[in-house]
Amino acid sequence: MARYRLHCIGASGNSYKLALYMNCAGLDWEPVGVDFAGGQTRDANWRAGTNAMGEVPVLEVDGKRMSQSGAILVWLAETTGKFALDGDEERFEALRWILFDNHKFTNNHAMHRFQRSFMSEPVHPAILAFLRSRTEASFAIAEKHLTDRAFVLGDRPIIADFSMAGYVYYPPDETGFDIAADYPALDAWRRRLAALLGWKPPYELMPFGSDLRTTRMRIAPGSAERKQEQH
Repeated sequence: MARYRLHCIGASGNSYKLALYMNCAGLDWEPVGVDFAGGQTRDANWRAGTNAMGEVPVLEVDGKRMSQSGAILVWLAETTGKFALDGDEERFEALRWILFDNHKFTNNHAMHRFQRSFMSEPVHPAILAFLRSRTEASFAIAEKHLTDRAFVLGDRPIIADFSMAGYVYYPPDETGFDIAADYPALDAWRRRLAALLGWKPPYELMPFGSDLRTTRMRIAPGSAERKQEQH
């Protein structure tokens, strides 16, 4: 059994952040499938034993189970030294971008994608328009920031890059955004990440529940899964 076990689904970009980090860092890890569409994360026993917050990803290591992708990325960098931060100033800047990612960049993109592609009934156009505008605003900030730098903080990838990479490799027909066509700096950045040894797209790194679209009719319109389900 691998040392690091990632409880995840292929459609979870927040899970992908950790899967991609561990693969590029050369860590001994393996994915553990979670039946999200079947309600496993809502099961009381799963929450009691795996994650009381009822979300993926969960990283299991040395008998401990951890949740929240941003916090896990910090822990992994500090305990393995891979893609780590250099000094207090860089740590602050990395955390600033990780929090921006979780609050806006990933959050808006993930919610738009989920409502657009994975709901069992069509979502009102006004909701999608609202989420799309918020995603575009977040993308514009990242696009400007990455125009004159290779990675989030400079010339080398760090954990903030993996955090922001969570949802940028899913196909445009699923997300509703064509990054290659509309955001050249973001696209150049994600291509630099894709050139790292160990890079693979989400559904290859996490083959479990690889496409919620095939099971979305099992997700009731009024269920908790209308909310963003991964952190």
